[in-house]
Amino acid sequence: MAVSNQNLKYLRKLRGWTQEEFAQKLRIKRSLLGAYEEERAEPRIDVLEVVCDIFKLTLDDLLRKDLSDSKANYIARRRAIKLASGRSDIPFVPVKAAAGYLAGYADPEFVDELNTFTLPMLSGGNYRAFEIIGDSMLPTPSGSVIVGEKVDNVDEVKNNTACIVVSRNEGIVYKRIQKNGRAKNKLTLSSDNPVYHPYTVNTEDVLEMWQAQMVLSKANQQQRWDVGQLTNIVSDLQEQVISLRKKMS
Repeated sequence: MAVSNQNLKYLRKLRGWTQEEFAQKLRIKRSLLGAYEEERAEPRIDVLEVVCDIFKLTLDDLLRKDLSDSKANYIARRRAIKLASGRSDIPFVPVKAAAGYLAGYADPEFVDELNTFTLPMLSGGNYRAFEIIGDSMLPTPSGSVIVGEKVDNVDEVKNNTACIVVSRNEGIVYKRIQKNGRAKNKLTLSSDNPVYHPYTVNTEDVLEMWQAQMVLSKANQQQRWDVGQLTNIVSDLQEQVISLRKKMS
């Protein structure tokens, strides 16, 4: 396989993108990208230039070096650039990368290829940022970015702490955690929006946990409860109280 064709496939998989996703970024058809990766066609220079822009490479790198070869040292070079900047970069996991993250969260190469940003008020820790979608944590609006610090020991996290929980069955969720003193292999995950009922997960299914430190959202994203939402919430709470009374009587 030609080096440039091989590099296209390597870089796509490094980011966890499907051929369709990568083709959209390159502004070409998926079938054409497939032809490039299978060496049925030579990549056009204008396409390779877009690849260089995305991955901060030169055309010489893309055309002459096998980036998957440790001798090319692509990942090491990217790490060196980050360290030389003197900044603590925070990898960002957008919703569209959630599926790829579940497969590559423990792969340094995958994490290194995530887009990053810095926050001057956070330093000296292991941070990661996740985009959340949905209204389960209102008033935190859908589309917010939660910056979390890595939790190495769940026993050190206090109950009712908001965390990003990455698990095999639930994927990436933003919830408040409750530890069960009797069942230490269980965690209860609760939403700030009471319309959503708490549920439990097995600790052995939890891949990662990140304690929320900051919430980033656009100014026009701020959401408020409307009358309809409040009515539904009150009605739901009343039903829960009635159900509990029946169980107690």
